[in-house]
Amino acid sequence: ESGRLDWLGAFAVTAGHGVQEFAATLEKDLDDYSAIIVKAIGDRLAEAFTDCLHKKARENWQYGIDENRSNDDLIKERYRGIRPAPGYPACPDHAVKGPLFELLEAERLEMSITETFAMLPAASVSGFYLAHPDARYFAVGRIGNDQLADFAARDGIAIDDARRRLAPNL
Repeated sequence: ESGRLDWLGAFAVTAGHGVQEFAATLEKDLDDYSAIIVKAIGDRLAEAFTDCLHKKARENWQYGIDENRSNDDLIKERYRGIRPAPGYPACPDHAVKGPLFELLEAERLEMSITETFAMLPAASVSGFYLAHPDARYFAVGRIGNDQLADFAARDGIAIDDARRRLAPNL
C-alpha cells in the first residue's frame, strides 16, 4: 500500500556431493593435505554459488541490473542487500535451518540437516537475502535471562533447549 517495494529471499545450496567421499579416499592414502584442499574447494564453491545467486536475485528484483562490481567490491560486500545465515552473528540460532530447509524443499537437492543442525553435505550454505538498501550485518549481543525465557516461550521450547541453542550469546 505504501508503494515501496522490498524483497526477501531464501537459499540453500551445496557443492558437497562427493566431497567427503573423495576426501576420505585421499585420507586413506595418507594424503591429508589434498583432503583438506578438496574440502576447502567444496566450501569455496558453495559460497561462490551463493554470491552468484545473490547477484541474480538483485537483478531479478530490478536493483542490481546495472551492477558492475569488481572482485574487491564483491569481497567487501559493496552492493545493496545482505545475506545472513543461521548460525552466524546476525542469526545465531542454527535451528532456523529446520523451517528454512522445509520451505526450500532442500531434500530435493539431497541436502539435509543433522539433529544439531549441521548441514549435509558439509560444503553447503543456507540463509536469507534481504534486499532493503539500509540492511546491514550486525551481531546479536549478549542475551539476558528475560530474553532467553521470552525466546523459549515464543518458540515453544524448554528453557534448557533454548539455552543450548543460544549458548554462544548467553
